[in-house]
Amino acid sequence: MTRAAITQAKRIVIKIGSALLTNDGAGLNRQGIANWVDQIAVLKQKGIEVVLVSSGSVAEGMTRLGWKQRPSALHELQAAAAVGQMGLVQCYETNFARHDFLTAQVLLTHADLSNRTRYLNARSAIRSLIELNVVPIINENDTVITDEIRFGDNDTLGALVANLVEADTLVILTDQNGLYTADPRHDPSATLIESARAEDPQVQAVAGDGGALGRGGMVTKVRAARLAARSGASTVIVGGRIENVIQRLFEGEPLGTLLTSDQERMVARKQWIAGHLQTQGEITLDEGAIRALKASGKSLLPVGAVAVSGNFGRGEVVACVDAQGVVIAKGLANYSASETQKILKTDSKHILEKLGYMDEPELIHRDNLVLV
Repeated sequence: MTRAAITQAKRIVIKIGSALLTNDGAGLNRQGIANWVDQIAVLKQKGIEVVLVSSGSVAEGMTRLGWKQRPSALHELQAAAAVGQMGLVQCYETNFARHDFLTAQVLLTHADLSNRTRYLNARSAIRSLIELNVVPIINENDTVITDEIRFGDNDTLGALVANLVEADTLVILTDQNGLYTADPRHDPSATLIESARAEDPQVQAVAGDGGALGRGGMVTKVRAARLAARSGASTVIVGGRIENVIQRLFEGEPLGTLLTSDQERMVARKQWIAGHLQTQGEITLDEGAIRALKASGKSLLPVGAVAVSGNFGRGEVVACVDAQGVVIAKGLANYSASETQKILKTDSKHILEKLGYMDEPELIHRDNLVLV
């Protein structure tokens, strides 16, 4: 996707970060929200489908509760999210109503996107809202999640939603004008990276850390762009305080940093597999199996597996790792962890004698496997 191609996007996901939504912690940025809603309304009036991913519930809750510092206790964070979500959604509802658009609150957890049935239900619900011309406003369900199962940041959630709805473009509005060659807050010689490949390792290298309010920095935005790229979506990281930034982007103006996708749109099942942050176990591969997966697009056979960990069942998502533990791929296992343990380094024709049955000749079929 080029800058010109952005003007032809039909379905977009816009993610707005905590620092923008809360005036860097000084209360809900109602004027900013009103302005972004006005711009989104213009896009919708042109027939562009928009899904909004909004941070800010914890930060708004902190303001309402009079807390100056983000709490570390999980139960306090959950309480702040519950209080803040009320004000956040109320503000969006009021502003979109000025343009006669309905809104819908959608709170997601990682479990909603890691369970195949719940994933499909979430996709169907959000797509139905889009077809009804309703604006879905999505946030992580911070009130019920734990650190072990959270997305980690709404940049990642935005990318997963882009995969979920098969968006053309992901727009991440942030408090910086884009991705720079260095941190512009500390290095006056830093220059804006106008465009790059989402998979470019140099882009990952220049990304920095997050601020006090948000959990994500530029590094999470770059990772989100890589995740969105798996379903063919390009990502724009751009300053949310730039005047009319959303309208100008979709009129073709070269604002922010465009991170483009090299990949064709994945089939929905592989998008779902790629989006798994939590896997149920690991299968360690030998060098031959790694080459077969990477170079030839082959299925994973038992003969190429040398070790297994975790307690996964048939059909659950597992990570395929090398000898150093680096994740090579993710996929749906044809055999449970205990079954896999019994057929490690085994030629497929011997699975029957090892297990007493053979469901599939592959540990993971290539149609259910995605490189990461």
